[in-house]
Amino acid sequence: MKEPVLNRRQAVALSAAAAATGFAGLAHADDAPMRLEVSFPPGGSTDIASRIIQPRLSELAGRPVIVENRPGAASQIATQYVAKAAPDGNTLLVSFDTHAINPIAKAKLPYDTFKDFVGVSMAVRFPLVIGANAQHVQAKDLREFVKDARANPSKYSYASTGAGSMNQLVMEDIKRRANVFVLHVPFSGGGPAVQAVLGNVTSLTLLSYAALRGQITAGKIRPLAVTGSKRLPELPDVPTVAECGFPGFEAYSWIGIFAPAGTPAATVQRLTREFQGTLQTPDIHSKLTQAGFEVVGSDGPGVDKHLRQEYERWRKFVQDTNLKLEE
Repeated sequence: MKEPVLNRRQAVALSAAAAATGFAGLAHADDAPMRLEVSFPPGGSTDIASRIIQPRLSELAGRPVIVENRPGAASQIATQYVAKAAPDGNTLLVSFDTHAINPIAKAKLPYDTFKDFVGVSMAVRFPLVIGANAQHVQAKDLREFVKDARANPSKYSYASTGAGSMNQLVMEDIKRRANVFVLHVPFSGGGPAVQAVLGNVTSLTLLSYAALRGQITAGKIRPLAVTGSKRLPELPDVPTVAECGFPGFEAYSWIGIFAPAGTPAATVQRLTREFQGTLQTPDIHSKLTQAGFEVVGSDGPGVDKHLRQEYERWRKFVQDTNLKLEE
């Protein structure tokens, strides 16, 4: 799912076209800022990606772009806030993969995932990095970790970004395939999950490379495997989960942009162009790639389709395994 990188001449042409067509925000009569509602605390993948794109998005949109963190309740607080916001293109949800999973994990939500939002763009996707406390976990890769976990059934635990999160589902799938027990400890986002591993509250976590990069570089967290179909260029010596004895295994987290239902189609299309233009600006594309994100930049129908596909995939997994997605 690779997107072409714009060269400098194309990027300049895009900016000029934006200014000429009103793409640069001339339609905003009240000059209201664009608010990106991030459903997790600072330090997690959605926060990192939002702050990378924020300056260029503001330039292309011709108005201030404000990143607001509204963590809590496995992303329900931010999601409900956007669902109830005015459908004017000024308040957008920066969703995580939990947007597709919450309808499975939660018996009752304060919004309808499929009726209360309209897709703007699937911004990026990325494999998870399984990162362990480098001091207290001796395994060098996932294969060694599984062997040790089998020999010591109550020894290890893992931090997720919340009950029913993608990293919980991915780790539970690995546990099922490996027939091992690793205790699940849910936290309220990527930042707290990293701190749990650093403090040896849990043995490991599964997050984006962007969220773990600093601690990996510092030698405090050891990457055991990545969940994508191929190794990360930034971690060439770290095997995929498939290479560690789980053939065909592949899982990606993703970040999507959604507007409240009822937002005019022309407004949604303008927002899509603004996000796509931002994501394909060479310096932004490069920063996202270096952080371990794969730039997608789909249109609105594309992210709506992906949302439904992810919902169906993990709903079937939960049903087939009778997995309890505890609160």
